Amino acid sequence: MTTDEMLILKGTFLAPYMQLATALIGKTREGGGNMFRHQIDTMAILIDYGYIDSVLLKAAVVHDVIEDVPEFSHNLLQQIDYEGHAVYNLVMEVTRHHDEPKSKFLTRILETGTREAKILKTADRISNMIALGFVINTDFIHRYIEETVQYVYPIAEDVDKTMLSELKSLVESRRKYLSAIVS
Repeated sequence: MTTDEMLILKGTFLAPYMQLATALIGKTREGGGNMFRHQIDTMAILIDYGYIDSVLLKAAVVHDVIEDVPEFSHNLLQQIDYEGHAVYNLVMEVTRHHDEPKSKFLTRILETGTREAKILKTADRISNMIALGFVINTDFIHRYIEETVQYVYPIAEDVDKTMLSELKSLVESRRKYLSAIVS
């Protein structure tokens, strides 16, 4: 990371967003752990790939809050700081609507999502694929792998080939796991 990049990160105030994300503590995931940690993992993946845009990082920290905390007030997110509206808009791009099938949701991101929404969705899926290593429900793993290949590969292909490469590696490792336990 360059000095200029470190200075940009130094000026990014994530604490208020992290505080909002604590609403996800206690909301469990299929692979164990909780949704709060997933938010932080997603942000870390973005930083690992060199994404330091403050709106993108803030959105990563709260990207599942609106979808997974029904009582969450949208106003809190929009008024948190001067970037609150932009963060809210990005979060809404990657938020699945209540009655929206997963395939339609992912197709929407691919076809109409901003570059930032696609990057965030790719980092989110990398975090989810890593968590699959702790899942024992083979039907869920198989379904998630196929969904990743069909819908998320094209999203990643559109924005970051290196992230796509990691997704492919994760898919391959999960397929090996499935074939080992089925044999």
